[in-house]
Amino acid sequence: MNKNTLSITLSLQALAACVLLAACGDKADSSPATAASAAGPANAASAQAAVGRAAGGPVSVTTAAARQRDLDVTLEAIGTVTPISSVDVKPQVSSVVTRVHVQEGQFVKAGDLLFTLDPRPDEANVAKVRAQMVKDEAVLADAQRQLARSRDLLAKNFVSQGALDSSQAQVDAQVANLVADKAALDSAQLALSYNSVRASSAGRLGAVSVYPGTAVQANLTTLVTVTQLDPINISFSLPQRNLDVILTGLKAGGIVVSAKLPESKTELKGRLQFVDNAVDAATGTIKVKARFDNRDSKLWPGAFVNTTLNSYTLKDAVVIPTTAIIQTARGSIVYVADKGKAALRPVKVLAAQGEESAVTGVVAGDKVVLEGRQNLRPDVPVVERFSEGTKPARAAASSAS
Repeated sequence: MNKNTLSITLSLQALAACVLLAACGDKADSSPATAASAAGPANAASAQAAVGRAAGGPVSVTTAAARQRDLDVTLEAIGTVTPISSVDVKPQVSSVVTRVHVQEGQFVKAGDLLFTLDPRPDEANVAKVRAQMVKDEAVLADAQRQLARSRDLLAKNFVSQGALDSSQAQVDAQVANLVADKAALDSAQLALSYNSVRASSAGRLGAVSVYPGTAVQANLTTLVTVTQLDPINISFSLPQRNLDVILTGLKAGGIVVSAKLPESKTELKGRLQFVDNAVDAATGTIKVKARFDNRDSKLWPGAFVNTTLNSYTLKDAVVIPTTAIIQTARGSIVYVADKGKAALRPVKVLAAQGEESAVTGVVAGDKVVLEGRQNLRPDVPVVERFSEGTKPARAAASSAS
């Protein structure tokens, strides 16, 4: 095949390709508007913005005005309700339960009678010690009479000084025996008092695990548990970077702590009460406790609650939505709609609180871009559009003006 034949063949192939492309163009709609509509309702705005940018037109964006106000910076954590005290009531003597004076779930005060144990063995010991005391008192009286007689005989020179000293020794010994008997009586009466089991503190009773006739062992058998419910503590952990703020608030009388049960909308208020003396090396957190009034028994031991601690307040801070902040390799930036064009503003985040952040680098009234910022570059023309949340408010403002 010579060069002329090869050139003709290539020309024919190119012509055939052009014919095929023209045929496909007749069947498919290649306009940018149709492509944007085919993208679907969810992506229509992004596709329209991309088409506008490719064609050199303005980019459609949603904006929000930066506001200047005081921002409360809070720390949030999951806490656990813990009682101030929970005491297992155990007998101090081995005996048998004769009577149960309380019911499960009952609220008691300190000193209330809870259980009665069989007192007969201890009553017998008390009677035995008292009888021994009577005997020793009689022996002491006889020794004192012998001492007095020895003194009279010594005055008449009928006995020696040694006999008088012996009588005095017998009196002293009986006095000591009587003192020992009194100590033994106190011990027996103390053991007898242990048969009346009383509450050592106020609180709510748990499950009663013994009944009349149950044999119990000293300091081993748990009769019931008394748990103090009012006031009550909530324990939670906070990052160690907030330790200075926590300690400062604790010295000032306690930071206000809010607590809310997951299934309740009621917010309870308490104060920071305790900060642990060591940071957990495994988690980098420190344990703290807050104390709450619990007269209505809304907080129950072991329950999980959402806690919020008000650490400090930023005065006159410029606040913008957190979604407007873009993280780049050079730091945080936002785009601002300024006179119909996009302007890039470097910002510094002072504090992030939920859906809002306090920043520097913008001023109150600046319109920061929320949606469509991925299509922006500095000085690109922008057109503000209404989002579903801002449309009614802006429409009302337009009607009022």
